[in-house]
Amino acid sequence: MRINQLSPQTVNQIAAGEIIERPASVAKELVENSLDAGASEITVSIELGGKQLIQVHDNGSGIHKEDMTLALSRHATSKITEVSDLNIIDSMGFRGEALPSIASVSKLVLVSRQNDAAHAWKIEHHSDPKALVPDALPGGTRVEVHQLFHNLPARKKFLKTDKTEYSHLENLVKRLALAHFDVAFTLRHNSKDTLIVSAARTPQDRDRRIASVLGGEFIENSLFLEYQSGGLSLSGWIGKPTFTRSRQDMQYFYVNKRMIRDKLINHAIRQAYQDVIYHNRFPAYVLQLELNPASVDVNVHPTKHEVRFRDSRNIHDFVYHTLKRVIAEVPGVDHVVERDTANSHTAGSFFRSSPGSGSAAGNQYSVGSGSLSLSVSDQRTYSGLYAENTDERTLNKMESDTDIPPLGFARAQIHGVYILAENKNGLVIVDMHAAHERVTYERLKAARDSQAIISQPVLVPETIRVTPDDAEKLEEHSALFADLGFDIQRSGPESIMVRAIPVVFSQTELAPLVKDMLAELRQFGSSRKMEEAANELLSTAACHGSIRANRQLTMDEMNALLRDMELTERSGQCNHGRPTWKEISLKELDQLFLRGR
Repeated sequence: MRINQLSPQTVNQIAAGEIIERPASVAKELVENSLDAGASEITVSIELGGKQLIQVHDNGSGIHKEDMTLALSRHATSKITEVSDLNIIDSMGFRGEALPSIASVSKLVLVSRQNDAAHAWKIEHHSDPKALVPDALPGGTRVEVHQLFHNLPARKKFLKTDKTEYSHLENLVKRLALAHFDVAFTLRHNSKDTLIVSAARTPQDRDRRIASVLGGEFIENSLFLEYQSGGLSLSGWIGKPTFTRSRQDMQYFYVNKRMIRDKLINHAIRQAYQDVIYHNRFPAYVLQLELNPASVDVNVHPTKHEVRFRDSRNIHDFVYHTLKRVIAEVPGVDHVVERDTANSHTAGSFFRSSPGSGSAAGNQYSVGSGSLSLSVSDQRTYSGLYAENTDERTLNKMESDTDIPPLGFARAQIHGVYILAENKNGLVIVDMHAAHERVTYERLKAARDSQAIISQPVLVPETIRVTPDDAEKLEEHSALFADLGFDIQRSGPESIMVRAIPVVFSQTELAPLVKDMLAELRQFGSSRKMEEAANELLSTAACHGSIRANRQLTMDEMNALLRDMELTERSGQCNHGRPTWKEISLKELDQLFLRGR
């Protein structure tokens, strides 16, 4: 067959196939144009789930009369002018494909008026793509998309029910509302307002907007963060480890206000939550990453959902370390207990050493053939520990003279499992095993990190078959493996040889660990597989070394555990993601017993 030049209509429909999947895809392109036009109010009106009509009306800067026809031409845009502009894109759109692509699969009407124009101008692309007629519009732009896919029956039959298509449009408006707080959004379906999101200009307004979009439960169980470093800024809300989802339906990440889906970012966030989230659960978050537009390439995919970072490893580590630092804070604990080394009890073991007690004090925790020495009876001291024979009158006097710590003071132990404590807010219930497990685990990790990594030679060097890419990646990162205690060299085009390993992995199957590390290095530029594997071993040791159920604790031991929790990162969850303590306010207690009614 001879080579033919495709018609403009065919070219536009091919482009439409790349960016227009359903009514929500159309709305996304049109709303992004409104945002680029500086709109502060955007209304999306649809009929029959968007199949019959999609109308986007904004109060932006409008389109010049002489540019109206050009706006419907392929590769015509006001966002860029030359190739070098692709390196510093700071607008939502830039390809100049949206309007002509949409017009090729629908009946499109464009109405626009600039602020200084006498009136608006309208163009109906489906009837006469070059005829401009005067129209009435207070300002901005209105785009009407009628009968989507009317000329593509094969595509039209793949559309879902009106309810399903509407839900996609609603989710789109919510995603945009979470990134552009200064813009008011309205969604109408079949002439009825179904979603109204007011502009948010203060922190309180932003909290209300988040709550209106994601629900009040999210904002009540989230932590706000705002952090800047090295030209990068990360801000937003992350769900507490105890607030998780069974699906990834409450995860919103934006780069320069552009909603993206990125494996690198997902990996960094998953790693930050690794130690605190329950099995098969997913964190919730709304995060905004701001960086120099020159540091990110958004010209990767027609839908602009994917981006490519110039320095992906730096971005990954920045997100990971920032979130890990925030998550490490103890939820609900406002301050760290002051230490009084001059007049206090020793941190003591949380339990007394007695035969068969399961005490972990002073134990050598064995990990593989190596060991980590950690004594729970370390040199840290705490104030406010009570003697076992302190009478109630003395106790009350001490509390009136002393600031009550965040987790309060122990009152009792019930069923050999839970500690009941009283703080200034009400009642605190602590799962003593889960809490002690987290404290022990964090101390084990600190002890490991403070000691130099000890290597041991492998009795018989192990050969591992890998891909040529992995073998090259090993050579590239040989210094990294050496720092981690490995002696690994490339022994062939598709093989590597392990001669020495860290002692903590003497009982670990090496091939899967090394391959996973290489895979992460190839995909994300860094690897924490070794740390994950080591943490799993330490987590097991912490679990076995922690106090067990039905172990009776003294008042001193219970209070010592509470003070330790206040000084321990991530103490709100055990190593498996379960909560370690729960606070019930005095108001909630009063409600239980109908007091004050």
